[in-house]
Amino acid sequence: MRMSTTARLAVTVAATTVFATMPEAGAGAAARTPEPKAPRAFVALDSVDPTILREMRYVSAHNFVGERIDGYRQAVCILTRPAAEALHRAQTRLLSQGYSLKVYDCYRPQRAVDHFVRWARDLADERRKAEFYPRVEKSRLFEDGYIAEKSGHSRGSTADLTIVPLPALPAPPPAPGQEAVPCYAPQAQRYPDNSVDMGTGFDCFDTLSHTDDPRVQGAQRAHRDLLGSVLAAEGFVNLPEEWWHFTYKPELFPDTRFDFPVSRRSVSGHRP
Repeated sequence: MRMSTTARLAVTVAATTVFATMPEAGAGAAARTPEPKAPRAFVALDSVDPTILREMRYVSAHNFVGERIDGYRQAVCILTRPAAEALHRAQTRLLSQGYSLKVYDCYRPQRAVDHFVRWARDLADERRKAEFYPRVEKSRLFEDGYIAEKSGHSRGSTADLTIVPLPALPAPPPAPGQEAVPCYAPQAQRYPDNSVDMGTGFDCFDTLSHTDDPRVQGAQRAHRDLLGSVLAAEGFVNLPEEWWHFTYKPELFPDTRFDFPVSRRSVSGHRP
């Protein structure tokens, strides 16, 4: 039975709320030492479009590092206002087709990038290799371009996204051993996600993640093409090495990388 747009939106908003209510870590330390706030050009995405789903991976331990990443205080997507408004327009197009956008990451503070760099240099820490980079030696992460000392995410107009079919049901809990299944395995075998099948999971350090890899065909190719075409129509440019990575152009801050924490406090009082 087809759900009405209103019903689908209700399910979507409910699913979004699950991710948005995670408690802020390190609040006591932040109170003692004032943190920088975002410029007024930044907003929380859900203040522009509350229907876009969020699964903010770096607030949790389910990421390639295996722990919560520095600077991620709350599961909130922060973007420059033009980027957030463009995602709202893309979401409107997708909702009419029975899908919703979902973000895995948005603005990323420089301290988080520094965390990635420290982790990549610690060759003994391979807790999440089996899932996220099974075919890549950790010693090659910098050389192969998977880790860098600077990220476009820190400029505030880049987001990592996928598509979720409506109604947006939550992903089931992982089965025993699924955290060791390669990110490029068939969707039914790898770590569960409520998104459509894109051929790999998010943050899969593998050439299969390249947007136009010719080995990705059928429904997986159609899903990548749908995500790319909807976002391109609203001004986003894809990073060819990552099907999930899109930057809104022109960027408000093309030469500035920020380091305010990912929390609602960083954009408190900012209105779209």
